[in-house]
Amino acid sequence: MFKKMAADALGLSDIGTIISPADYDKTDADDYVMHEDDEKIYFLIKTKADEYCFTNLALIHVDGESAVSSKRTLKRYPYAQHRISNVVLETAGKIDMDVEIKFQLGNQAFDIDVRKDQIEQLKDLYKALLRIAEITHENSVYIDMASKSLDKAANILQNSRTDEKQLGTTYRELTDFGFTWMTSVREQYHLKDFGEIFEKYINN
Repeated sequence: MFKKMAADALGLSDIGTIISPADYDKTDADDYVMHEDDEKIYFLIKTKADEYCFTNLALIHVDGESAVSSKRTLKRYPYAQHRISNVVLETAGKIDMDVEIKFQLGNQAFDIDVRKDQIEQLKDLYKALLRIAEITHENSVYIDMASKSLDKAANILQNSRTDEKQLGTTYRELTDFGFTWMTSVREQYHLKDFGEIFEKYINN
């Protein structure tokens, strides 16, 4: 009991190690990367029970029940479906043996402990996740503005004094234009691949 409390206090309970690219193929997470679709690992943290694999498309979490159990649950969080937010990096205190990176993917919160001597590498991940969070937030604002603009145009048309036959034709044209336009907006602002961001900030 005392040993467990001491381990928790010092951050020794399940400290993760950042895996080098040369050893990615030795991890469980690598088996679930969609290499066929040009998915690539950019950062991988391995603890006694879990693996956190950051690719250009998603976070792959190999979730272990405990360090002594061989049972694993695979969870995949595509960035396009689960927005990154609340990215926080906590550096170590004098007696701490670890540093922490915290973030949210959609409604799922993550809190990952990493060895204290790997803080410089963890800073790279922090910057990459922070930038992705900023980009996805900005893009969601643009998409929302585009949608509201289209709704406003349709509302103006419905309330305009136009003869019914002409109104129907104009409304269909606006609908067709709106669909094409919103498809273009989503292609531009609803990013799925963040490889360029990871390439820019990750230096391992």
